[in-house]
Amino acid sequence: MIDETGDRKKGKKTDYVARQYLGSVGKVDNGIVSVNAYGVYSNITYWEITTDPETMPENSTSFVMTNLQGNLKKTLGDLYGLRTWIEYGFRQCKQELGWTDYRFTNFQHIERWWEIIFCVYTMISLNSPAFLRLKQSRQIETEVQENRDINFSNHKQWNHQPGWKNTLNNLRLIIQPLLLFWLIYPWLDILPNSKLLLGFNHLIAAMNQFKPGLASG
Repeated sequence: MIDETGDRKKGKKTDYVARQYLGSVGKVDNGIVSVNAYGVYSNITYWEITTDPETMPENSTSFVMTNLQGNLKKTLGDLYGLRTWIEYGFRQCKQELGWTDYRFTNFQHIERWWEIIFCVYTMISLNSPAFLRLKQSRQIETEVQENRDINFSNHKQWNHQPGWKNTLNNLRLIIQPLLLFWLIYPWLDILPNSKLLLGFNHLIAAMNQFKPGLASG
């Protein structure tokens, strides 16, 4: 149950004063807006975070809603501070994939382009070490992949370091033969080369054995 009845207050300088119906006087008048909740509706709690608990500056004081439980007084601020870096990293990832590299004027076409960007972002993220560690079944898949004749990580330009950008670069190496093939394919119509065509066919077939990490469940 929520009670929004406020107390009468003269003047307009006090915070949270607004015109509202006041049950105590039976009419609409200036009153302090008061919201009183009785009972527990959910596990959501609200915390006030500030950089200075003495002065409570407006530009660095805010309320944070969370469903985390327990004593969060010393940890919630640090967790909330990670949001800035998450947003920054997400923006960099989108720009790396060409978020603004479109030449469309129709919003439906722009929206379609953004959908493609999000799909690629999801694919890269699912193959990043952070997500692969969350999949216990990935351990079995890795053992199978190591027993194959082809070890893709032996490529001289393969990046063994963790990180989203490193995963993107590695997957670019995987699709590189296919992209190169379609770049030179028009020349094969002018200068036929069956051996080169057969070599690309074998190379692309081998690259198709790569099994990326996919979401399950």
